[in-house]
This record gives sequence, C-alpha cells and structure tokens, in this order.
Amino acid sequence: MDQPLNDNPAPQRQPGNGLRVAFAGTPEFASVALEHLLAAGFEVVLVLSQPDRPAGRGMKLQASPVKQCALTHQLPVAQPRSLRVDGKFPDEAAAARDALLAARPDVLVVAAYGLILPQWVLDLPRLGCLNIHASLLPRWRGAAPIHRAIEAGDTETGITIMQMDAGLDTGDMLVREPLAISPTDTTASLHDRLASLGGRLMVETLELAACGGLHPVPQPAQGVTYAHKIEKAEALLDWTLPADTLARRVRAFDPFPGASTLWRGESLKIWGAHTDKQIDSKQTNEIKRYGHILFINSLGIGVTTGQGTLVLTRLQRAGGKRLSAADFVRGCPVAVGDVLGDASGDATGSGPSDSHTPCAA
Repeated sequence: MDQPLNDNPAPQRQPGNGLRVAFAGTPEFASVALEHLLAAGFEVVLVLSQPDRPAGRGMKLQASPVKQCALTHQLPVAQPRSLRVDGKFPDEAAAARDALLAARPDVLVVAAYGLILPQWVLDLPRLGCLNIHASLLPRWRGAAPIHRAIEAGDTETGITIMQMDAGLDTGDMLVREPLAISPTDTTASLHDRLASLGGRLMVETLELAACGGLHPVPQPAQGVTYAHKIEKAEALLDWTLPADTLARRVRAFDPFPGASTLWRGESLKIWGAHTDKQIDSKQTNEIKRYGHILFINSLGIGVTTGQGTLVLTRLQRAGGKRLSAADFVRGCPVAVGDVLGDASGDATGSGPSDSHTPCAA
C-alpha cells in the first residue's frame, strides 16, 4: 500500500484485531467497504443506513445497498432520518443513540452515509469516526468528488481515510492512496475502482488503529476545492463550451444525471462522446451556430461546439435503450445541418416544419 502518512510496517493480520466496529453508510460505494470489513473478520456490531426510499417504476420502498448487505449478514440495522437529538426527529435520533451506546463500538466507520454526524456521535467511539473519502484531500471536499474530478479533467484521484471532525471533510488524514483516472473513465467505472480501494484501505487503517500505528496528519491549507452536489440542471449540454469540456461532462455525468441535449424538441441522453482533433478547424469555424451537426459517419455524429468538434458515439431517447450512434441514426432521422439544443423543436434553425419525422419507437 502506498501509505505516505504512516511509515510503520503493516501490523500482523489478525481477524478483526478485537475491534468492535459500527458502520454508517448508504449506497453501493459504502456496501463494498462493509463487505471488506466483514471479509477481514471485523466484528460489526451495528449498521446505520438511511431509511428505505421509493424507487423503480412502481416506486416501491427499497432498502439501501448497505442495509441489504447488513441483512444478508444478519447484522442489526438502525435507520434514523436524523441523528440530531434536538432536531426534527428527536425520537429517532435518541433511539439511534441508545443503539450505539448499547453496541459499545470502538470505532464508527463512515462511507457515504448522507447524514450529518453531530458532536455526540463523533465523541462516542473511543477511536472516533473514520471516513472513507473518494478523493485525495484537501482536493474535492464535499458530496461529489468522483464526478467533479472527471469533469475538471484531473488525471489522478484516490482515497483518503480521514479522522472525522465537525467540519466538511476537514479532519486529519490517516491514510491516502492515489488512483489514476483514465481518459475513458466514467463516474461509474471510477466509482467501482475507488470503492474497492476504499474498502481495502479501511481494513488496513483499522488494523493500524488496533495496534496504535496511526499518525494523523492535518490537511494542508493549500489546494482546497469543493465538490458540490450534482444538480440535474447541469446535465443539459451547453454547446458554446469547448468540445473537451463537454466530453468530460458526458463521462462525469454517467450514470447520473446523464448528459443531455434537445433535438427537435425531444430530450436525448448522450452516453458516449469524444473530441476529434482531425476535423478541419476551418470547416468547423465556418459553422456559426453551436450544436450544428457537421457530419454523420461510422465514427459517430459530429457536432460543432464553442471550440472544436464533439463526436457523439452513444445516445438514448426517452424511454429507449442506449444505442451506438450507428444504431441510433437508423431509428431517428437526424441529419447533417440539424441543430442540437434548440428547445423550439426547430432542428434546422429555419422555423417550424411539418416535415420533421419523430424517432422510430
């Protein structure tokens, strides 16, 4: 393990090292970490996860991935809507506090839980609360570090195991390990690698904690950036931006919220795109309208942008499947000269026309 914050040799591996571990997390990223802890033999005495949410076409209540993992392993689960005993749901917070006190955890492992931990939670375990954060802090503090790293064009990210404090991802760093971002990574693919890395590093961190081998390092004051929550409105591609920027957004917003554009008034999702450096820049510059379809060929659908050409390679219409550009154009009569991003439904820029043919179902 690349372990710049702890130069001590790794402790001899013993199942669980006698630690009583509570776990707080909700999505798949967190369930991967929980599986790692259980596989390493740690005694997980309580699992906290957010309440079941409506999901799917039927909008039926569904348990979070962490709760599903906990139930599979027959672990006790608490699902308070808040942990603030002086907040909106004091009874649920008090019940969660009683459950934690009864569980007597040595440490609380936190991964993408989604609830703010008040001070009483931070103070309860003797080893405190340790967080798995999907960036190399202090870069990309906040809710969406994976998305924002790809969107910004970072070539490297990683995992930081952090001793939590009352701030937003401001606690001392315990372990960090970098991970390269490939030019084709999406948030989905990078998420999976980071989740696995986070689980492994947390196991090693707890083993170090059990033998007193951790040496907290304060985060530097320089290099702080914030990964603000992804909003659905960001998904709509702005064709005045450079092609490189748009290509990164397509990858950053896969799987959520999915980059989108308008074609003849219909919303289309864009799941694959790349820039084309070989397109004649003079020809591109002659097209004065952004979002103009410049060509359709075996490479994809070429679209003019604020700088350069973006080639769309994978698209999806509402209610349809993700299709390669070649398959997509067989069912939708997109044409060279059409303009993407026009909410009026005028694909050509010449005004409304009855000749526009809708996509085939």
